[in-house]
Amino acid sequence: MYIYTAKEIKAADEAAAKQGLKGFALMESAGRELFRAAAKWMNKGQRVLVLSGRGNNGGDGIVLARYLKQNGYQCDLVFPIGQSESGISAEHLHYYQSCGYSIDVLQGKYDVIVDALLGVGARIPLDDKMQELLQWANKEDSFRIAVDVPSGVLADQGEVDESAFKADRTFCIHGFKPSVFMENCAEYYGNPEVLDIGLPHTSKWKVWTKEDVKRTFPKRKPGSHKGTFGNGLIIAGTDEMPGAAILCSLAAKRSGIGKLTVAASRFVSGIIASRLPECVFLHDGLEKIADGQLPNKMTAVAIGPGLPSNETVDAAAAQMMKTDLPLIIDAGALIKRHYPKRDAPIILTPHPGEFQKMTEIPVADFQKNRIQIAVDFARENGVILVLKGRNTVIAFPDGEARINTAGNAGLAKGGSGDSLTGIMLAFVSSYKDVKAAVSNAVYFHAACADYWKETRAETTMLASDLNETMPYVMKEFEG
Repeated sequence: MYIYTAKEIKAADEAAAKQGLKGFALMESAGRELFRAAAKWMNKGQRVLVLSGRGNNGGDGIVLARYLKQNGYQCDLVFPIGQSESGISAEHLHYYQSCGYSIDVLQGKYDVIVDALLGVGARIPLDDKMQELLQWANKEDSFRIAVDVPSGVLADQGEVDESAFKADRTFCIHGFKPSVFMENCAEYYGNPEVLDIGLPHTSKWKVWTKEDVKRTFPKRKPGSHKGTFGNGLIIAGTDEMPGAAILCSLAAKRSGIGKLTVAASRFVSGIIASRLPECVFLHDGLEKIADGQLPNKMTAVAIGPGLPSNETVDAAAAQMMKTDLPLIIDAGALIKRHYPKRDAPIILTPHPGEFQKMTEIPVADFQKNRIQIAVDFARENGVILVLKGRNTVIAFPDGEARINTAGNAGLAKGGSGDSLTGIMLAFVSSYKDVKAAVSNAVYFHAACADYWKETRAETTMLASDLNETMPYVMKEFEG
């Protein structure tokens, strides 16, 4: 489940060659794994078309075609933009022909079309001939498979030619490419799947999976007490928006925090107390904290849900940054600012609109390269960045990034981010590994939405429903 840029894939191939794994054998391995995966989506009574290009992507297609023919499938291998004349692909083409197989021409109808034309080397816009070919493939009533990257989609960025190959399934060699997780590209990849071809994994970017959560989820010991699981502080809510503080507090308590203090007005505190009597309250806490009156014995702090962006909120956030406490900054506390160097982490949780205000980068621009931009921001500012949205990016100051693919559009409602902040506060307060705490918080938040969708309409889900589903979702991991 690792993610590689085009440059990193090239480096991985070169490293393999230096270690004795020659390019011919590596391409053979890729083609063999392609066959094993693709054969699940076709049968021997169907006509299969493999469209191969001149480069390594085309070479993978050549090997795939050979395996298909050797195993009794009806396969046509076609080179619509020219054959490989040199390099490893040419060697595989020679071997393909030495096995008695010929190069075919496009003719008739095909049940399956395999795109092995361009791969990570694509440049857009495509030329007229390529556009015409891909438009034809997209109009055919066929099951479409792409090798590594659909032709016309850039590997590293969310940019697509209007005629790009629209795959039903894409088999990504060695690892996902960044554009799998870009909004503009998702429909072209269809259902992406990684094929492992035996290379060691060196990427610092990966998809954070259910298995990762199980591996890092802390087990509660029988002798634990409330202090074991942290004493969190939430600075949230106004008289006009008390619900954000309620949602955040409920989520923190549902997620296992030991003790919770809420800094809010008396009016907001009264509302929360009626829903959640387990909390302690710091009345007018925002103003007190902004003046430097900080509560004692906290283990982590969250600020922002339901708060406006004003001088008081900014001053309170600045005061908390002077402490040695992990600090989660959300919503109204997210502004463009300098982040001091400190031992305890600062965790920012913006949605795209908030990230634009923080960076002055237009949403449309950073969404095309959101993983790299998130990593650059985290590294340059020394913070953990949780860039929310479809395929949320979690970026760390050391250049590591994790992608959350769980969740659904039911989360696209006011208040869901407040719940995430509460879950994150609970986990950061009690986990020893802050990376796992943040990553797992994002996962559980999304998994609760998926749990809801299993039996109910995602449209009907409220942010408060996340807190109701959490006990059922977490049960599997706690057990």
